[in-house]
Formats: sequence, structure tokens, C-alpha cells
Amino acid sequence: LIRETEAVDYYVTFDSIAVGGAQAQYLVDKATGSGNPLYLYAGAATDNNAFLFFEGAWNVLQPKIADGTFVIKNSSQAVALQGKSTLTRDEMSKIIGQVTTNWDFTVAKNLSEANLTIAPAADKGNVFILAPNDGTSRAIADAFADDTDVKSYVISGQDAEIPSVQYIIDGKQSMTVLKDVRTLVSDAIAAAVAYINGKTPEKTHTYNNGKIDVPAKPSVVVTVDKSNVKAALIDSGYYDASEFTGLQ
Repeated sequence: LIRETEAVDYYVTFDSIAVGGAQAQYLVDKATGSGNPLYLYAGAATDNNAFLFFEGAWNVLQPKIADGTFVIKNSSQAVALQGKSTLTRDEMSKIIGQVTTNWDFTVAKNLSEANLTIAPAADKGNVFILAPNDGTSRAIADAFADDTDVKSYVISGQDAEIPSVQYIIDGKQSMTVLKDVRTLVSDAIAAAVAYINGKTPEKTHTYNNGKIDVPAKPSVVVTVDKSNVKAALIDSGYYDASEFTGLQ
């Protein structure tokens, strides 16, 4: 988004808040009962998108934390704020500061291993993990898989990277969020054609750029797991089946 100018007519984008919401909704949909251990991880504290992803996830997770479905196990700051349905940026910053992966595989692995080292067996069992993207998800998943007190885990991801798609097929990563650039291109073309024809593109959201609220219609994101990986990524032409093994 071009900031601090009024010379912007329309914004074509994926909705980062919706991405975080999709990640969290998957965890919610897979949870049963109460007291489920929840481990939170985020992107880089210096990256605005990390805040947007986390905001979207918190919007979905917080009511299920408040009602006891989930119990946060790796962030004292998140525990302190778990009663708040909406967080300020400073409040999110406090949480992200504790659970940041810095978008780095090694940082993610080391942090998750450190979390597991200090967690008692009672804080493990069948766990739920908010991981911010595919690379960190694989690193975190490997750490949880290696812990003998972890009976099962549900973990999020983002970007539909080839290694993570293979992890999903193999049962090592639960889901990813596909942001199909073909959809983004199609939406951009539709907006351009509307302007050429003297019309106004469809608006469902606005984004403030510091000067004005810029109209937008965020492109759709797709939740992908083992149940629809072939339809979403192979049958759609996004990837070739030869990239993977074990496809059903």
C-alpha cells in the first residue's frame, strides 16, 4: 500500500488479518473439550504483517481462550492479556516479543525447543500450535514431534510452500493458507477493466494509508489441509503432482 498520499484509487491485496484468522479457525475447528494446550508463535517484531497475522489469529482464538477451550502455555504476556478481545499494537508487541520467530527456521526451532524444555508433561499431550508461516511451521513441528510427551499436535502454516505441502501429505503439518497469486492478478485485472469502462471496482474493505481510506476488495485466501490438498494445489494447476510423493 502506497502510504501518505491521496493519489491512490484502489488497493489489490490479500487480507493479512484474514490469513491469521484462517490459521486460528483451523485450530478452533480441530479442538474438542477444554484445557487444550496452546502454543503461540509469530513472525518478526519489526514486520507489520506479523502484527496483522497475529491480530487476525487473536480475534478468533481469544474467545476460545476465554471460554477455556485453549490454555496458553508459552507466553506470560498473552496470559496477562487473554481477557481482552481487542489488543492495542503495544499489547501485541509485548506478546510478539516473547514468541517471535523472526521468520527464521533456526530461531523458530530453538524457541519451540526452549518452550518444550521448561514445559511440564501436563502442558503437552495433545497440543495446538499457531505458527505464522510454512518455514517456521516445519521447524516448530519437528521440535514438537521429537518431544515424547507430545501425543499429537495441530499446527498452522502459510504460503503453501512445496516442502510444507509434502509435510501436510505426510501428516507432519496440519494446514497452510494458500495465497494464490493468480487470484490476485485476476482481481487486479478486474479492477483495471472497471476503471477503463468508467465504473468503480467492487469495495468490501478500506485500508488507511495515513492520508485516506483506500477502497479494496481483498483477494480470497484458501485453507489447505490433507483433505483438499490435491484439489486446491494439483487439480487447480498451482503445482504439478510430480513435485510430491504420497498424493492420494
